[in-house]
Amino acid sequence: AVGNERLMEEEGVSLKPLSARTRELAEAGKSLIFVAAGGTLVGVAAFADTLKPNSKRAVDQLRSMGIKTCMITGDHGDVAAIVAGQVGVDLFEAEVLPERKQDLVKEYQQSGMITAMVGDGINDAPALAQAHIGIAIGGGTDVAKETGDIVLIRDDLLDVVRAIKIGRATLNKVKQNLFWALFYNILGIPIAAGLLSRFGVTLKPEYAGLAMALSSVSVVLNSIMIRRVEKEL
Repeated sequence: AVGNERLMEEEGVSLKPLSARTRELAEAGKSLIFVAAGGTLVGVAAFADTLKPNSKRAVDQLRSMGIKTCMITGDHGDVAAIVAGQVGVDLFEAEVLPERKQDLVKEYQQSGMITAMVGDGINDAPALAQAHIGIAIGGGTDVAKETGDIVLIRDDLLDVVRAIKIGRATLNKVKQNLFWALFYNILGIPIAAGLLSRFGVTLKPEYAGLAMALSSVSVVLNSIMIRRVEKEL
Protein backbone atom coordinates (compact mmCIF):
# COMPACT_ATOMS: atom_id res chain seq x y z
CA ALA A 1 0.00 0.00 0.00
CA VAL A 2 1.18 3.50 -0.81
CA GLY A 3 -0.50 6.55 0.72
CA ASN A 4 -0.71 9.03 3.55
CA GLU A 5 -1.00 8.50 7.29
CA ARG A 6 -4.77 8.10 7.13
CA LEU A 7 -4.48 5.25 4.64
CA MET A 8 -1.87 3.50 6.78
CA GLU A 9 -4.21 3.68 9.78
CA GLU A 10 -7.05 2.22 7.71
CA GLU A 11 -4.77 -0.61 6.58
CA GLY A 12 -3.63 -1.27 10.15
CA VAL A 13 0.01 -0.42 9.40
CA SER A 14 2.07 0.79 12.37
CA LEU A 15 4.17 3.90 11.78
CA LYS A 16 6.25 3.50 14.95
CA PRO A 17 9.37 2.10 13.23
CA LEU A 18 9.91 5.45 11.49
CA SER A 19 8.06 7.73 13.91
CA ALA A 20 11.13 9.79 14.86
CA ARG A 21 12.14 10.35 11.26
CA THR A 22 8.62 11.14 10.07
CA ARG A 23 8.18 13.65 12.90
CA GLU A 24 11.42 15.34 11.90
CA LEU A 25 10.35 15.53 8.25
CA ALA A 26 6.87 16.83 9.12
CA GLU A 27 8.30 19.56 11.35
CA ALA A 28 10.47 20.61 8.39
CA GLY A 29 7.31 21.17 6.33
CA LYS A 30 7.50 18.01 4.24
CA SER A 31 4.49 16.10 2.92
CA LEU A 32 4.86 12.38 3.61
CA ILE A 33 3.89 9.33 1.57
CA PHE A 34 4.24 5.96 3.30
CA VAL A 35 4.99 2.62 1.65
CA ALA A 36 3.86 -0.64 3.24
CA ALA A 37 4.13 -4.27 2.17
CA GLY A 38 2.39 -7.17 3.85
CA GLY A 39 1.03 -4.92 6.57
CA THR A 40 4.50 -3.67 7.50
CA LEU A 41 5.91 -0.18 6.96
CA VAL A 42 8.92 -0.40 4.64
CA GLY A 43 9.60 3.21 3.73
CA VAL A 44 8.55 6.83 3.60
CA ALA A 45 8.98 9.47 0.89
CA ALA A 46 9.07 13.19 1.68
CA PHE A 47 7.96 15.96 -0.67
CA ALA A 48 8.01 19.72 -0.31
CA ASP A 49 5.99 22.29 -2.25
CA THR A 50 7.82 25.42 -3.31
CA LEU A 51 5.91 28.60 -2.55
CA LYS A 52 5.16 30.78 -5.52
CA PRO A 53 7.25 33.98 -5.43
CA ASN A 54 4.26 36.31 -5.08
CA SER A 55 2.17 34.23 -2.65
CA LYS A 56 2.94 36.20 0.51
CA ARG A 57 2.72 39.53 -1.32
CA ALA A 58 -0.71 38.58 -2.69
CA VAL A 59 -1.98 37.56 0.77
CA ASP A 60 -0.66 40.80 2.29
CA GLN A 61 -2.43 42.88 -0.35
CA LEU A 62 -5.69 40.97 0.13
CA ARG A 63 -5.49 41.64 3.88
CA SER A 64 -4.92 45.36 3.22
CA MET A 65 -8.13 45.29 1.15
CA GLY A 66 -10.06 43.88 4.10
CA ILE A 67 -10.25 40.33 2.72
CA LYS A 68 -9.61 37.33 4.97
CA THR A 69 -7.71 34.42 3.47
CA CYS A 70 -7.97 30.71 4.24
CA MET A 71 -5.72 27.96 2.90
CA ILE A 72 -7.47 24.63 2.29
CA THR A 73 -5.12 21.70 1.77
CA GLY A 74 -4.97 17.94 1.99
CA ASP A 75 -1.53 18.08 3.61
CA HIS A 76 -0.82 17.08 7.21
CA GLY A 77 -1.60 19.66 9.88
CA ASP A 78 2.06 20.25 10.77
CA VAL A 79 2.98 20.91 7.14
CA ALA A 80 -0.04 23.15 6.61
CA ALA A 81 0.80 25.17 9.73
CA ILE A 82 4.33 25.85 8.47
CA VAL A 83 3.17 26.90 4.99
CA ALA A 84 0.35 29.02 6.44
CA GLY A 85 2.87 30.80 8.65
CA GLN A 86 5.20 31.47 5.72
CA VAL A 87 2.42 32.86 3.54
CA GLY A 88 0.59 34.69 6.33
CA VAL A 89 -2.98 33.49 5.76
CA ASP A 90 -5.59 34.19 8.44
CA LEU A 91 -6.89 30.61 8.63
CA PHE A 92 -6.00 27.19 7.31
CA GLU A 93 -7.76 23.85 7.01
CA ALA A 94 -5.51 20.77 6.82
CA GLU A 95 -6.02 17.11 5.86
CA VAL A 96 -9.09 18.09 3.84
CA LEU A 97 -10.48 15.46 1.48
CA PRO A 98 -11.58 16.67 -2.00
CA GLU A 99 -15.31 16.46 -1.23
CA ARG A 100 -14.79 18.34 2.04
CA LYS A 101 -13.57 21.48 0.24
CA GLN A 102 -17.04 22.21 -1.10
CA ASP A 103 -18.55 21.67 2.37
CA LEU A 104 -16.08 24.14 3.90
CA VAL A 105 -17.00 26.81 1.37
CA LYS A 106 -20.67 26.18 2.12
CA GLU A 107 -20.04 26.53 5.86
CA TYR A 108 -18.34 29.90 5.35
CA GLN A 109 -21.30 31.03 3.25
CA GLN A 110 -23.78 29.93 5.90
CA SER A 111 -21.88 32.05 8.43
CA GLY A 112 -22.64 35.10 6.28
CA MET A 113 -19.37 35.42 4.37
CA ILE A 114 -18.99 36.29 0.70
CA THR A 115 -16.63 33.64 -0.62
CA ALA A 116 -14.14 33.42 -3.47
CA MET A 117 -12.36 30.14 -4.17
CA VAL A 118 -9.04 29.97 -6.01
CA GLY A 119 -8.05 26.58 -7.41
CA ASP A 120 -6.47 24.77 -10.33
CA GLY A 121 -7.22 21.07 -9.94
CA ILE A 122 -10.05 18.65 -10.66
CA ASN A 123 -10.59 18.31 -6.90
CA ASP A 124 -11.18 22.06 -6.67
CA ALA A 125 -14.03 22.13 -9.21
CA PRO A 126 -16.93 21.49 -6.75
CA ALA A 127 -15.63 24.19 -4.38
CA LEU A 128 -15.15 26.61 -7.30
CA ALA A 129 -18.77 26.03 -8.30
CA GLN A 130 -20.01 26.43 -4.71
CA ALA A 131 -18.22 29.73 -4.03
CA HIS A 132 -19.85 33.04 -4.87
CA ILE A 133 -16.87 33.66 -7.16
CA GLY A 134 -14.78 30.82 -8.55
CA ILE A 135 -11.30 31.85 -9.70
CA ALA A 136 -9.44 29.25 -11.77
CA ILE A 137 -5.71 29.41 -12.39
CA GLY A 138 -4.97 29.41 -16.13
CA GLY A 139 -2.32 26.70 -15.82
CA GLY A 140 -4.77 24.34 -14.09
CA THR A 141 -7.03 21.60 -15.39
CA ASP A 142 -9.73 22.16 -18.01
CA VAL A 143 -12.42 21.16 -15.50
CA ALA A 144 -11.36 23.90 -13.09
CA LYS A 145 -11.21 26.50 -15.86
CA GLU A 146 -14.68 25.55 -17.11
CA THR A 147 -16.11 25.75 -13.59
CA GLY A 148 -14.53 29.06 -12.57
CA ASP A 149 -16.30 32.39 -13.04
CA ILE A 150 -12.91 34.02 -13.63
CA VAL A 151 -9.97 32.36 -15.37
CA LEU A 152 -6.53 33.85 -14.75
CA ILE A 153 -4.28 33.53 -17.78
CA ARG A 154 -1.05 33.60 -15.79
CA ASP A 155 -0.07 31.35 -12.91
CA ASP A 156 0.36 34.36 -10.61
CA LEU A 157 -1.63 34.87 -7.40
CA LEU A 158 -1.19 38.63 -7.70
CA ASP A 159 -3.65 38.42 -10.59
CA VAL A 160 -6.29 37.49 -8.00
CA VAL A 161 -5.67 40.86 -6.35
CA ARG A 162 -5.77 42.61 -9.73
CA ALA A 163 -9.06 40.90 -10.67
CA ILE A 164 -10.70 42.00 -7.41
CA LYS A 165 -9.46 45.58 -7.79
CA ILE A 166 -10.74 45.77 -11.38
CA GLY A 167 -14.08 44.30 -10.29
CA ARG A 168 -14.46 46.83 -7.47
CA ALA A 169 -13.49 49.70 -9.77
CA THR A 170 -16.02 48.54 -12.37
CA LEU A 171 -18.81 48.36 -9.79
CA ASN A 172 -17.94 51.86 -8.56
CA LYS A 173 -18.15 53.19 -12.12
CA VAL A 174 -21.56 51.57 -12.58
CA LYS A 175 -22.82 53.22 -9.39
CA GLN A 176 -21.38 56.60 -10.41
CA ASN A 177 -22.96 56.42 -13.87
CA LEU A 178 -26.35 55.44 -12.44
CA PHE A 179 -26.21 58.29 -9.93
CA TRP A 180 -25.32 60.95 -12.49
CA ALA A 181 -27.82 59.61 -15.04
CA LEU A 182 -30.65 59.72 -12.48
CA PHE A 183 -29.59 63.12 -11.17
CA TYR A 184 -29.31 64.53 -14.70
CA ASN A 185 -32.74 63.25 -15.75
CA ILE A 186 -34.48 64.22 -12.52
CA LEU A 187 -33.16 67.75 -13.00
CA GLY A 188 -33.46 68.02 -16.78
CA ILE A 189 -36.81 66.36 -17.61
CA PRO A 190 -39.00 68.76 -15.57
CA ILE A 191 -37.22 71.73 -17.15
CA ALA A 192 -37.56 70.30 -20.68
CA ALA A 193 -41.26 69.56 -20.06
CA GLY A 194 -41.87 73.19 -19.09
CA LEU A 195 -42.90 72.46 -15.52
CA LEU A 196 -40.70 75.32 -14.32
CA SER A 197 -41.77 77.82 -16.99
CA ARG A 198 -43.91 79.71 -14.47
CA PHE A 199 -40.68 80.58 -12.73
CA GLY A 200 -39.09 81.70 -15.99
CA VAL A 201 -36.97 78.54 -16.34
CA THR A 202 -37.26 77.07 -19.86
CA LEU A 203 -35.15 74.91 -22.16
CA LYS A 204 -35.29 75.03 -25.95
CA PRO A 205 -35.60 71.66 -27.76
CA GLU A 206 -32.21 71.98 -29.44
CA TYR A 207 -30.56 72.66 -26.10
CA ALA A 208 -32.41 69.72 -24.55
CA GLY A 209 -31.10 67.43 -27.31
CA LEU A 210 -27.58 68.73 -26.78
CA ALA A 211 -27.90 68.18 -23.04
CA MET A 212 -28.94 64.55 -23.54
CA ALA A 213 -25.99 63.98 -25.88
CA LEU A 214 -23.62 65.47 -23.32
CA SER A 215 -25.14 63.18 -20.69
CA SER A 216 -24.29 60.10 -22.76
CA VAL A 217 -20.80 61.39 -23.51
CA SER A 218 -20.11 62.04 -19.82
CA VAL A 219 -21.12 58.46 -18.94
CA VAL A 220 -18.84 57.03 -21.63
CA LEU A 221 -15.90 59.21 -20.58
CA ASN A 222 -16.36 58.24 -16.94
CA SER A 223 -16.35 54.56 -17.94
CA ILE A 224 -13.18 54.97 -20.01
CA MET A 225 -11.40 56.37 -16.96
CA ILE A 226 -11.37 52.84 -15.50
CA ARG A 227 -8.26 52.31 -17.60
CA ARG A 228 -6.43 54.40 -15.04
CA VAL A 229 -7.03 51.58 -12.55
CA GLU A 230 -5.49 49.03 -14.92
CA LYS A 231 -2.36 51.17 -15.31
CA GLU A 232 -1.93 51.33 -11.54
CA LEU A 233 -1.99 47.52 -11.19
